[in-house]
Amino acid sequence: MSFFDQIQESTAAERAYLNEAPLIADSLNGRITLQHYVAYLCQAYHHVKHTVPLLMAAGSRLPESHEWLRDALAEYIDEERGHQEWILNDIAACGYDRESARCSAPTLATEVMVAYAYDTINRGNPVGFFGMVQVLEGTSIALADAAAASIQESLGLPDAAFSYLRSHGALDQEHVKFFRSLMNSIESREEQRVILHGAKVFYRLFGDVLRSVQPEQANALRLVEGAA
Repeated sequence: MSFFDQIQESTAAERAYLNEAPLIADSLNGRITLQHYVAYLCQAYHHVKHTVPLLMAAGSRLPESHEWLRDALAEYIDEERGHQEWILNDIAACGYDRESARCSAPTLATEVMVAYAYDTINRGNPVGFFGMVQVLEGTSIALADAAAASIQESLGLPDAAFSYLRSHGALDQEHVKFFRSLMNSIESREEQRVILHGAKVFYRLFGDVLRSVQPEQANALRLVEGAA
């Protein structure tokens, strides 16, 4: 069995915990409110804005023997730059002020997930960060397009409100192929153990982030003039 398939098989329970977050069911079944969607986008902003800094930090911590992994991280950096601004654009398309979203506060669950990512890189083995990549990439592919379609249908929002979700849906399939190839190139048993542990933890932490999203959090944001 390839290492990528081992990750998939060994994280089934943690993946189920994430997928059972009520926000996912509400999104897929047309039960999500505008406030709930905007609150989700705010938390996405607060962790996505750390993606490039985390990739840079992981690359800086890799030894010279892992230059091939550093090259892969550099490719990820090129592809991930500016995605947090897409999220702010989506929030603006929903009728909320993007700058008040930028200045909003992350939930404790979001702070903990981001902090754990930095800690994995700085205190542990930086390859453990690929556990987070596994979780965010895999979850996006599986759910993003379906969630975007259901939310758009139920709320009547414009296409401009879904640039982040749709960019991480079916259009992101090449990302997963690249990640699969990368993981299958990891031969060290210790590094495999570290990545698998990271994936297990990040599935739990991201599940907690989704559970922490509450509609009333959008009340802290300013509505743009003329928005309902």
